[in-house]
Amino acid sequence: MMSIFRKLMPREDKFFEMFSQHSKAVVAAAHALDQLLKGNEVEKNCELIVALENDADDITRDVLLAVRRSFITPFDRGDIKDLIQSMDDAIDMMHKTVKTIRLFEQSGFDPLMQQMGGEIVKAANLMSEAIPLLNKVGTNAHRLAAIAEEITRVEGRSDDLHDQGLKDLYRRHGASGDAMAYMIGSEIYGELEKVVDRFEDVANEISGIVIENV
Repeated sequence: MMSIFRKLMPREDKFFEMFSQHSKAVVAAAHALDQLLKGNEVEKNCELIVALENDADDITRDVLLAVRRSFITPFDRGDIKDLIQSMDDAIDMMHKTVKTIRLFEQSGFDPLMQQMGGEIVKAANLMSEAIPLLNKVGTNAHRLAAIAEEITRVEGRSDDLHDQGLKDLYRRHGASGDAMAYMIGSEIYGELEKVVDRFEDVANEISGIVIENV
């Protein structure tokens, strides 16, 4: 009954503008992460990710405040909160990766880490495509479902890269007894995997919104 009522009432559409602003920050951070993993201007890209994460936090707060103040929302309030928080978790995890890179003063990264950076960009771009489509869930349900499935496939590929990366680290550093190099590498691999996991959370939220509103 509430879903019918919501469709009949004027909507508060500023949510989509805020979602779009947030997704742009996430995409920009993903590209910066990809570049630093390639060894390009590592510190400059670290600084950019930190700044973008701060911007994304501000937008998230605005969304949560708008949820409380708006009479009619475009879809369920809980779904709005879960969606923006899962988006924010993705860029938060990128920030955490930057903290590890800075802590251990890393400037060079394994080829498989670089491949994971590419997968993160793919996931971010897919998320960015999906966000404006939520403005008309029914019309765009098929494409939204396809995007969610593709993000899940990206997550699967990233899991494989993560596992292969750990094996490679062990082969290179296990025999030499360089425990610190293995520890640092495995930490970065683990955090990159968690970045993609957070995008899968976004995909799951999108799928849930489609199911509830179609």
